[in-house]
Amino acid sequence: MMFQKTPKPPTSITFKTPAEIDKMRVAGRLAAEVLRMIRPHVREGVTTEELDRICHDYIVNTQQAIPAPLGYRGFPKSICTSVNHVVCHGIPGPRKLKKGDVLNIDITVIKDGYHGDTSQMFHVGVPPIAAQRVSRVAYEAMCIGIRLVRPGIRLGDIGHAIQKHAEAQHCSVVREYCGHGIGRNFHEEPQVLHYGEPGAGIELKPGMTFTIEPMINAGRRHVKVMPDKWTVITKDHSISAQWEHTLLVTETGYEVLTLLPGDTL
Repeated sequence: MMFQKTPKPPTSITFKTPAEIDKMRVAGRLAAEVLRMIRPHVREGVTTEELDRICHDYIVNTQQAIPAPLGYRGFPKSICTSVNHVVCHGIPGPRKLKKGDVLNIDITVIKDGYHGDTSQMFHVGVPPIAAQRVSRVAYEAMCIGIRLVRPGIRLGDIGHAIQKHAEAQHCSVVREYCGHGIGRNFHEEPQVLHYGEPGAGIELKPGMTFTIEPMINAGRRHVKVMPDKWTVITKDHSISAQWEHTLLVTETGYEVLTLLPGDTL
């Protein structure tokens, strides 16, 4: 679940201890396992509220964890389901998925007081070429950003690389929402913009944990919030796509806390 960019000056960044990192590894693994569990349920005819129910039951009953979005600032469900031109914060409901839909499912769990946050795109049948393409570009952009993470690099370097790749593929980067620090709190400092200038922004240091989660549109970057105060859509109704991982800055590079054993970027 991404963070709305704010103009506030940054507060202190929390650097995680080894014990805290261990807890975040567990929370990250659990979040990733929810996405793996729900995959076979994403099919034609299922409603997004049914996907929410399945995920909620799995998180609460199987994982003995807490679905972080539920009740967060009034959000009414346990996951976010963003279909087609919905950029983020889609609220699960009675809508049935149909062939050709693309869907982002965003999972955040709390285990032993720490958060794990991840999302990915799902396809229902074979989507239109444009939808497949923007999903691929969003994934590539996330991976490009992740692979830059190491001590000494600045957040502007990451944002610039993501923006450069997306725009080279004739897509656009949503600017109103960004990645975020994460740990005991759902959203911490720093704000992780997915656009920017090389050399700008906060310098990464070991022990920092944050998400990289670029929102990429097939059309223009402009978005609007629906009357429910949560659902964000593209103004031009172009398809939007997003992938997300939670990262730890290590002494020599990075660790993806929401990547399951055997999975690769």
